[in-house]
This record gives sequence, structure tokens and C-alpha cells, in this order.
Amino acid sequence: MSAPTHEPQRPPSVDALARSIAPTGLPHPILVDIAREAIEAGDPYSASDRARTFRRTLLTPVVNATGVLLHTNLGRAPISHHQEAAASTVEFDLASGARGSRQAAVGQLFARLCGAEAAMVVNNNAAAVLLVLAALGAGRDVPVSRGESVEIGGSFRVPDVMEQSGARLVDVGTTNRTRLDDYRRAIDKPDVDAAMVLKVHPSNYRVEGFVEETSVRELATLGVPVVADIGSGLIDANCPWLPGAPPAWLVGEPAARQTIADGAALVTFSGDKLLGGPQAGIIAGRADLVERCMRHPLARALRPGGLVLAALQETALAYLDKRAATDVPFWAMVATPVADLRRRADAIVDVVAEHHPTIEAIAMEALPGAGSAPGVTMPSFGIEVAGDHLAALRDHETPVIARSRDDRTLLDLRSVAVDDDGIIIDALRVAASS
Repeated sequence: MSAPTHEPQRPPSVDALARSIAPTGLPHPILVDIAREAIEAGDPYSASDRARTFRRTLLTPVVNATGVLLHTNLGRAPISHHQEAAASTVEFDLASGARGSRQAAVGQLFARLCGAEAAMVVNNNAAAVLLVLAALGAGRDVPVSRGESVEIGGSFRVPDVMEQSGARLVDVGTTNRTRLDDYRRAIDKPDVDAAMVLKVHPSNYRVEGFVEETSVRELATLGVPVVADIGSGLIDANCPWLPGAPPAWLVGEPAARQTIADGAALVTFSGDKLLGGPQAGIIAGRADLVERCMRHPLARALRPGGLVLAALQETALAYLDKRAATDVPFWAMVATPVADLRRRADAIVDVVAEHHPTIEAIAMEALPGAGSAPGVTMPSFGIEVAGDHLAALRDHETPVIARSRDDRTLLDLRSVAVDDDGIIIDALRVAASS
């Protein structure tokens, strides 16, 4: 009598396997592709893990426990914005019933905030600098200090942007020292047709020692417009929206209001850094120069959409109402007392200690981030756990992004919303079990 034969088990159909992993919430066509890949790999049981892996390649909310408040890789300033699915007056004038300006609503608010005659919005600060140079300096010369002819994150290089705009870069001074006379001599050369002087804040590094730079107030005496790229987007050095004095770590950070008061014809800055809003670039200053920027063909290519304008409007109104310390999440994180952070850290330690016996609450130093106020920190408090748990924390249902040092995992609560402490507790428990 012959031994029974066992037929190899047939793999499930692609459609059946795709439907079995539907709880992942991915669209069915993507699930079909994932199911087909799993079957072709000879491992249909891997489909669920493959679906989860794919989902984590999409934009995903995370808890930022790095202590870098404006983390470029995590979207810089955290914002919360919601609007109904309704038409909006993006380019409509309610008074006349005719087409209006996309820049009018938000532009007037930022002009008021900055103490400027006018303002406009584009999609990021690099675009703001490019537009200003193209609108005001194409075919002409723009003196820039050699110490400010910089590269800022994402390969944004001042000489490259200058070239793309059609303006001609004129190097002034030296890398470490540039005086007013250096600018004056450059402007007075018979072969130089200066459209403006561009001053760039080297926001993501600091040069110390034998250095000298020329202030906006001094540059404003030269007789040509001064355009100041202040980068980080601090609106007012006095921080009137915060209780008490401005934070010590802001000392030396250029602010839009004071830069314009010092004589800058235009300032440009980011919307998603110290302003605490969405990604955008703001141009503020003299009305005639802002108007020239608005009329340039690049303005249409660089304009923001209605969602960004609405989020910026909310941000601007929070400043004007002096609600920024509570309603702009970045400034809410800045304004949180260290004592509150310590209480939160102690509470997390009390709950998680049975899972992580080595956990403790410790003092930390948080960073503004995104190139804002380079080289400075602010006091903070957080949690330290023995071992490197970064991967396990990232693998949590809501990923927690932390940092490690000397085989210790550090979670800084300055950059964590208080409502997310529970997520950190759950993530640490799961990390301990794994």
C-alpha cells in the first residue's frame, strides 16, 4: 500500500489576501499590490506586516521628544488648523463683488504686526528671497557681505539664488569682518549698479572671535534699499505676547519689527520657525517694493494656497490678540515653566518605573531648532532610560521620536504637548516588553 501524498497548500488569491488586511485602512488598490508582492515572495503571511510597513512610509503624526522644538525633519512648528469644506474669499472682494487680491487679507495683518507699510506671502522664505531679488534686482548688482554669502539647510545658497534671480552678486568685505565703508566702496564703483544691499542672517551657525558686521541701521544710510533676510521669523524682539521679559536665548536674534524700524526697506522671514505658523515666506516693508514683488511673474508661481493663508491668518490674529503664548503651540512650549516639565517627568517616571527600573527624571537643555538662535539652549526637563530604545519607540502605534547618548534614551518634555504624556507612557511600557 503506497504512502499518502500531501498536496502543497495553495496560496490564497490576491483579492482574498488583500481583503484580509483591509483593517490597516489602506486603499484597496494598494492592498492588492501588497498582497501580490507577499504571494510572489512565497510568504502570504507577511502581507499584514508589509501593509503596516507601507503605512508608516506615509505622513504620520508623531510625538517629538527630541527637545528640538522646531525640528525640520518633523515639520518645524507644530500647528493645528481646521476649516470647513466651504468656499472662501481667497481672491474675492466682498465690498465690490469683484475679484480681489490673494495677498490682501493676510498681508494687512502682517504689515501691522511688523510695523510695515505692506506685506505679502509666498510659499517659503527661500521663495521670498528669490522673488525680492528677481523683482528688484534682475540685471543689476546686489552687494552682500562675504560673511553672509551662506548656505542654509536644503542646499539654499545665497550665490545660487542670486544667479537664478538674474541679479549679480557683489562680494563685500571679508568672511569675518565687513564694515560700512566696504559697502560704500562697492556701491560707489562706477561699474556697479546697486539695486539694493542684501543682509542675510546666518541663522544656522555662529561665527565668534575677531568678527564685525554692519547693522541694518548703518546700511540704511547708504542711499539704496536695504533688504534683510532675517530668516527665523521673530516678529518683535520685545515678545509682547509672552508674560514677563523676552527669553534670554532670543538675545541677538533679529526681529521683523525692529529691523524695519532700523531702516530696512524690506524684510523676509519664514512662517514655520519662530513665528510658529505653517510653512510660508513673508515679505514686509515699503509698499512700493512689495507691490513690485506682487506684480512680478514669479509671484504667481510662488503664491500659497487658501489653506496656508487661512492658517497664517489664525496665527497673525493670535499675535494681535496677544494669545500667542497659549494659542501658538511653539510659544506655548517655550512659555511652559521648568517646574511644570519636572512635575510631568516625575509623574511619568512613577508610572513607568516598574517596567524600566533605571528610568529617572533629569534636567535637560532644549533647542529652538530650524536654525533659529544657533548655539543657544533653554532649560528643560525630561526622562532618561538605560539602553537605546529609539527603534522601539519609533515602532509604537503613535511613533515617539527621542534621542540617545551613551547608551541612554532621552525624552525631553519641552517639545512634547502635555496631552501626549500618555502616549510616552504607553510607548515606554511597550519598549520595555520588547
